[in-house]
Amino acid sequence: MRLGWTCAAVAVLCALPFYLDAFWLRIGLFSMAAAVGAVGLGLLSGTAGQLSLGHAFFLAVGAYGYVWLAGEPGPGLPTAVAAVLAVLLAGAAGGLFSPVAGRVRGIYLGVATLALVFLGHHVLLTADSVTGGFNGRSVPPLELGGFSFSTDSELTLLGVPFGAEERLWYLGLALFAVTWFTARGILRSRPGRALVALRDSETAAAVMGVNVSRYRSAAFVVSSMYAGLAGVLLALSFRRVVPDYFGLVLSVDYLAMIVIGGLGSVAGATAGAVFVTTLPLLMTRYADQLPLVAAPGTTDGTVGPTEAARYLYGAAIVLILLFAPDGLHGLARRLRRRGAAPPPSGTTAPSQPTASAVRAKEPTP
Repeated sequence: MRLGWTCAAVAVLCALPFYLDAFWLRIGLFSMAAAVGAVGLGLLSGTAGQLSLGHAFFLAVGAYGYVWLAGEPGPGLPTAVAAVLAVLLAGAAGGLFSPVAGRVRGIYLGVATLALVFLGHHVLLTADSVTGGFNGRSVPPLELGGFSFSTDSELTLLGVPFGAEERLWYLGLALFAVTWFTARGILRSRPGRALVALRDSETAAAVMGVNVSRYRSAAFVVSSMYAGLAGVLLALSFRRVVPDYFGLVLSVDYLAMIVIGGLGSVAGATAGAVFVTTLPLLMTRYADQLPLVAAPGTTDGTVGPTEAARYLYGAAIVLILLFAPDGLHGLARRLRRRGAAPPPSGTTAPSQPTASAVRAKEPTP
């Protein structure tokens, strides 16, 4: 049944570009990119127990790395090669920081990674030749085997014109599928079990032979590579990257995603990413139909859709922590268990043998 539901979900996702307009496809693209990054942060914070506030820095490395490697000024590499190198560049940045991640934990690591966000934002604003400064840079469209994920060439399938959003939708699905299966493979493997043991008790993990420093560092590098991949997909979806997007607020958003969805769960990180990404976009579009929410651009002191969305998922975090500490994934799992069919009424528990049926103890000679 699980395989059947999975195939049905994949079929529905593949058919959506034929029926949805560009706005909904754009929401889906942003959600898939956020889910890729949230899965990486979930491996680091939810599975390995390492607090990181610098996830936005590694997304920026992936996004700007792709733009510089594939664009002008820059090496002008083939876009597919530039995308792969951008992910590796984010992993290399995580590797440079991994000695710190291997030695500190908790709030100390959070403060250390917080410095990365401010440092990265300063570099993005001042390195004009690479990043374009305050105005950012346009993103070169991705090309694979002569196929362009842009509107430069006309493409029609089953009478539906396929623009950039429709083409990027399938790219996002493919990248998310790779993220999903690789992350689940990590969690079910020996390194994944070592990370869980490390999260539960460092002392017990060290006694069982887990190299604490090495596994912490490895988790940080893997999380950075997932963030770099999310940054590349975000850049392709936005078509222009600007420094102000990759700030502290983005890192906090990613923490909210994994807390709401459920720490240590790939499905939970995905659900949290969809919730946190979709809510402000929907409230912006339907602001004129919502009570107590002002239209975008209003300066009369009322609450805008973005601020209202942050209030709502802030309240969601509080409710999750109070009533469902394991997030939406744990809540859904408990609901499935409650909805499972009870055992047949005719079945009874095996009866205990009576005293007379028990063999008497022979006397000791």
